[in-house]
Amino acid sequence: MSWIKRNLFFFIGGVIALGLLGAAGYYNYTSWSRNSDMLDKLKEIYGTLNTLNDPQANPGNDKVNKIQQAKDQAVQLRAWVDQAKTWFAPITPIPPATGATNSVTSEAFAAALRRTIDLLQHEAEAAHVEVQTQYGFSFEAERQLVKFSPGSLDLLATQLGEVKTITEILYAAGVNQFESIQRVHVSDDDVAGPQGDYIGDSAVTTDQAVITPYVVTFQSFGPEIARVFAGFAASPHGFVVKSINVLPTLGGNNQPTPMPMPNQYPGRGRVRGGNDYAPPVQIPQVAVPGKPGLTTVLKEQLLRVSMEIEIIKLQSKN
Repeated sequence: MSWIKRNLFFFIGGVIALGLLGAAGYYNYTSWSRNSDMLDKLKEIYGTLNTLNDPQANPGNDKVNKIQQAKDQAVQLRAWVDQAKTWFAPITPIPPATGATNSVTSEAFAAALRRTIDLLQHEAEAAHVEVQTQYGFSFEAERQLVKFSPGSLDLLATQLGEVKTITEILYAAGVNQFESIQRVHVSDDDVAGPQGDYIGDSAVTTDQAVITPYVVTFQSFGPEIARVFAGFAASPHGFVVKSINVLPTLGGNNQPTPMPMPNQYPGRGRVRGGNDYAPPVQIPQVAVPGKPGLTTVLKEQLLRVSMEIEIIKLQSKN
């Protein structure tokens, strides 16, 4: 205390100086923080300015009109979409919806189903394609009905049109034997049908499209399989061959195997009542016996083919 009394003015000046140093430090800190914030904002503004001055992002100048280029590209994109839609044309239901309610009636579907099954049988005979006698083309449960489950007729009519289109592609390819076509359940009436008529999958609906799977099984040689692929590729109806399994037939001398019962159809392990496929096998090459100097040729094997097909149907936009 005596030192403070002797150096009172010095002590008071030191306290004041210390307070001023603290105030100066606080001022410097707040100023630095404020300057840092302002620098960040300045960098942001500078970045925005650079973006606007970027020749790839600005609207253009007297020589390049980027806005018009964007409009032209939008027109080109719409033209491409319209062109792509030509490969996703919808298949006409059988029968098509009519009347004030724009729906299918039980009487119309029952008559159309009988006519379509009879037509496919006669087309098979004309194309020399072997088909089971009285085969229902996956509509065995419905072919004898005159009344159908409520709410199912439009879906059944759509499937009947798709089944007819798929079957006729195989006929046009000249397959030897048409074994089966399998579809998804869409009606309570399907429960009473042979389970070999159906696959365990269901249709997939997105914002853009409805994807409906089918499995078709047939017997043929290699060239006919190639024509089947070509037929689906050339179709305007949005067919996609999802998978294919090929096995040699069990019959000897390239004779078709006997027609299996519906619940014996193979179906990739997903068909109710079906069996898993064995891995695809290669067609063997054998030498034809004969005179010396003859070249090795391909002795073609009759094959059983099971093909999973999806139909992509674009959603209509209002």
